[in-house]
Amino acid sequence: MTAPPLAFEDVPLGLGGATRVSLTVPEHRAVAVVGEVASGLDRLAEFALGLAQPSAGRALLFGEEVGRMTRRAALAFRRRAGYVPEGNGLLQNLSLAENVALPLRFASDMSPREIHGRLRVILGAFRLAEVAQLRPADADDEQRRRAALARALVFDPALVILDQPFDGIGPGAASELLSLARGGETPDGPRRAVFVTSQALPDYLRLRFELRHRVARGALHQDA
Repeated sequence: MTAPPLAFEDVPLGLGGATRVSLTVPEHRAVAVVGEVASGLDRLAEFALGLAQPSAGRALLFGEEVGRMTRRAALAFRRRAGYVPEGNGLLQNLSLAENVALPLRFASDMSPREIHGRLRVILGAFRLAEVAQLRPADADDEQRRRAALARALVFDPALVILDQPFDGIGPGAASELLSLARGGETPDGPRRAVFVTSQALPDYLRLRFELRHRVARGALHQDA
C-alpha cells in the first residue's frame, strides 16, 4: 500500500502541546488547516520536512520521518515536496529569476543550457518573464509570491506545502496560484497534493480544497 504524501500522527502543537493533530494529506487532494498564530500551525511544515522534530507523535513525508534521516538523505528526500514559507523565503540579494533557478543550480545535474531552458518555461508559466530581473524588494507581493511558488515547484513535486499563501494578494492572483499549486486536474482531483496552513481561508477558495480542518478550543475539527 502506497503511503500518503503527508501524514501527522498525534503531533502536539502550541505552548505545552495541548493541541494534538492527526491528519492525512492524500494523493489528489488539497487540504487546508486554519487556526490562530498561537496554535502553532506554522510548525507543521517544519515537522513534515524534518526541519524540526515534534516532541511527540510522528510527521511522515511519503511515509518517512525526514527528521530522523542523515542530512544528505534528508536534503535529497525533501525534493519530493515543494515548500513556500510564510512571506516568501526569497533571497534578497538575488533576482526573482535567480531565486527560482537556485534548486536547479545546486540540487540537479542539469547543464547550464538545460537550466536556462527550464527556467524560461517556468518564468513564462508563472507570468514572471517581464519582471524576472527584479530583486524581491523591487517586486510587488504577488510577483514575490509567484517566484516563491515557482521555486517550490521547479522539480514538479508530488506535494506542495504552503504557509499563509494568500496573504497580501487579491482574489484573482490567489485563485491562479492555487491552480498552479494543484498542478492541473485529473479525474481523481488535483494532480499534485496540496497542504495549506493559514489563519483564514478566503471564502472564494473554500470549495477548491477537498478537505478543510480548523484548530480551535484545543482540538482539530473537520469543517463542513
